[in-house]
Amino acid sequence: MDGLGAIFRRARKRLRAACNPSDRPEKTSSDPALPVLRPRLQAEHYESPSEEHPPDSFPDGVEVLYDCPDATVDICFVHGLTGNRDSTWTHHKQSVPWPKILLPSELAKASILTYGYDAYVVRKSGTSSNRLIDHAANLLNDLTTDRASRSASSRPLIFVAHSLGGLVCKEAILLSRNHPESHLRGIFEFIKGIAFMGTPHRGSWMADWAKIPASALGIVGFTNKPLLEILETDSQLLESIQVRFLSTIRELREAGRRFEITCFFEELPLPMIGKVVSKESAVLQGYSTFSIHADHRDMVRFASTKDSGFERLLGELIRWQSQIKETVICSSTPPAGEEQMGKLSGLSFNNYGPGTQFNAPGGAQNSNMGSGSQLFGDFNGPVYFR
Repeated sequence: MDGLGAIFRRARKRLRAACNPSDRPEKTSSDPALPVLRPRLQAEHYESPSEEHPPDSFPDGVEVLYDCPDATVDICFVHGLTGNRDSTWTHHKQSVPWPKILLPSELAKASILTYGYDAYVVRKSGTSSNRLIDHAANLLNDLTTDRASRSASSRPLIFVAHSLGGLVCKEAILLSRNHPESHLRGIFEFIKGIAFMGTPHRGSWMADWAKIPASALGIVGFTNKPLLEILETDSQLLESIQVRFLSTIRELREAGRRFEITCFFEELPLPMIGKVVSKESAVLQGYSTFSIHADHRDMVRFASTKDSGFERLLGELIRWQSQIKETVICSSTPPAGEEQMGKLSGLSFNNYGPGTQFNAPGGAQNSNMGSGSQLFGDFNGPVYFR
């Protein structure tokens, strides 16, 4: 959401300029989640020119924020629309992403990663033409390559995804599931859970801005309309991703494989814009849901470990990591009775006729001083086990 608010405000300013405020009443909306166009805006609501225009370059690909030498899980953060892998997760009072400075001391044996992709929808120098599936394919490939370089290909994986990033993660998991390249199926095989942070599973009113020309947004440039159009509430592609993803999770759970999902939604509206993703769109029925007392942008920017939003997210990550540890312990413990059977493997019971037999070196010795059928049938003499 970095810079998107400024774009929206410029658009409203230009749209209002075409109207005579003295002749037209203030526009209102019956939907509290939709923005309201007001005839006047105070100067402090505008951002500086340097903040209004997104940079032409951005941090792309995987960055390891903290590489734990004996990690048992990778936690990968994926930003959303107009964000990037650093600033999306950085509080305005900090200069470093909070996952790098807050999580290592709270989550032992976890490596922390962040992933960046070009999700700007408006840029005067030109926007990426990548569709959602293109970003998902890049995430799948880049994360697979990074994990292989750290000898972590078979390490459990957790996603923390903001806004559009949640849709990118869902599509990446679906691509991995039946990928023809075996090495790219590892993400699906080892994914353990996703924390969705304000993800528009059912769309967002932001898609309406795809219908506005770039010139109306105050920028002589280009817009990535396909990336916005997928967020329409009646988008067939968005519905397809949702149906396929939930079906996949249901199949995994029926097969006995744990897959954790927790959804977080914003409590507050963005100033002059409103709520970007409604609660109804941000939650998945049947899964844990929590609110964060912040707007869509700041719901993923924590200043300290005392932030209630951080505590709620951390609680889920700790719980999931504990489940991973339990799974590892169970898989390394022999099934009930297996250890006892191992002890019995040294026993030998052989009978070659009458007389004393010592035929189990290093194990139990069987002495038989009887006669007759010794394996099946009746015994005609005494049998001693010494």
